[in-house]
Amino acid sequence: MSIKKLDSKELDTILEKMVETVDSSKGEIFQIGEQSRKDFESLSEELKTIKQLVVQVIDQGDKLELNARMARKRLSEVSSQFNRFSEEQIREAYEKAHTLQVELQMNRQTEKQLRNRRDDLERRLLGLQQTIERADYLVSQVSIVLNFLTSDLAFVGEALEDAKRKQEFGFKIIEAQEEERKKLSREIHDGPAQMMANVMMRSDLIDRVFRERGSEQALQEVRDLKRMVRNALYEVRRIIYDLRPMALDDLGIVPTLRKYLQTVEEYNKSAKLSFFNIGEEKRLNSNMEVALFRLVQESIQNALKHAQATEIQVKLEIRKDGCTAIVKDNGKGFDPTSKKEGSFGLMGMRERVELLEGEISIDSKPGAGTMVIIQIPIKD
Repeated sequence: MSIKKLDSKELDTILEKMVETVDSSKGEIFQIGEQSRKDFESLSEELKTIKQLVVQVIDQGDKLELNARMARKRLSEVSSQFNRFSEEQIREAYEKAHTLQVELQMNRQTEKQLRNRRDDLERRLLGLQQTIERADYLVSQVSIVLNFLTSDLAFVGEALEDAKRKQEFGFKIIEAQEEERKKLSREIHDGPAQMMANVMMRSDLIDRVFRERGSEQALQEVRDLKRMVRNALYEVRRIIYDLRPMALDDLGIVPTLRKYLQTVEEYNKSAKLSFFNIGEEKRLNSNMEVALFRLVQESIQNALKHAQATEIQVKLEIRKDGCTAIVKDNGKGFDPTSKKEGSFGLMGMRERVELLEGEISIDSKPGAGTMVIIQIPIKD
């Protein structure tokens, strides 16, 4: 699934259902464990009782065995000396021996049943113990999964939405580059190219004017031609300056920003721009100077184009450990917390600042102007 087609809300819904399912499964496993514990306790008590009964039955069996042996011995004596005992005594000896023998057999049967029950309970208790341990393990594992779903994956939708915005931002950069190329092409075609074409035409006329109208008229044509060349050169320099001020490489960020604000003020008669350098006027890393210039440039263009500001102040402070740039305007302001569809200017500024490990804050509200604060650390 491509990021462009991804619905982050749908993903959040899927995650919520996953969390509900996992949480429900955790509850069921916990109930199985609790029921197994109850069964384990109940069977343990029964096993304890059965073991006591086994001991009692064995003890009774031993006594019955002894009594039965004595009864058989008595019956043997009575039977061997039949004439010495009465019929009542013989019957009594026989019945006693028979009764004890029956009780002994019943005792042995009861002991066997109790032993079988004891063995069965021990097997069941072993199985329950394994079930309890397995349930506890599964609950712990499900808790880990649940924690992962509710914490680590909680911001997946937001992260993917951010990735989607960055992808769109990349497309917008490509579009902006193409638009910039078209704009540059139009500016060169309508400006310097047309002027140079006129220069070529006027230069062809100078010789004819000199011959037909004299030197004075020819000198006037030369002066006009010189003015046209000067204007064409001015336009070329302006276009080059917009692309990348050469002063940035030669002089540094402070003189370049000062000159840039003067140039912008000349082109925008309705806005007053002020520059204040309150720190050291020293050179920075080339990449940092370019990034800082572009950030201030973007802030100024936003103030002029979108905020319709009439006053813009730029303050720059370069310290040993970092630099701070503040761009303040009196424009119509906006709500920085609202996300406008297709608004990639601020995103691009944040991307630049993040690359320099700096911070950017935007203080604005409708009708109260905007203040952009850019802070970039300087590392050795």
